[in-house]
Amino acid sequence: MSLYESTFVVRQDVSRADVTKLVDTFTDIVKQHGGNVVKHEYWGLRNLAYKINKNRKGHYVMLALDASHDAMKELERNIHLHEDIIRTLTVRVDSIEEGPSAMMQKSGRDDEALDLPPGLEIVA
Repeated sequence: MSLYESTFVVRQDVSRADVTKLVDTFTDIVKQHGGNVVKHEYWGLRNLAYKINKNRKGHYVMLALDASHDAMKELERNIHLHEDIIRTLTVRVDSIEEGPSAMMQKSGRDDEALDLPPGLEIVA
């Protein structure tokens, strides 16, 4: 079995409960084919970089999977058939990171000082 991360964007007018049902459906598909969902994250309703099918926002969801190639083919087939999903990306990874992903961690860039190399400074 291989490790995968599958991220997909669901239309903005779908409720959070329907997104949860969608994740449960995809989890069942993976389990039926002998795979396992290691973790799933709901990244929230976020702005899209550009309009996709008249949508300006979307619900972002990431699934970390330990599954066979056949399970992934079936999952991707079902994702592409679902009319509420507007974009998807599945990648094979070497390992699944423990804890929350970078999208779930609070970005503290504004609060922390920048670590600049010696001799460089910010001039405003």
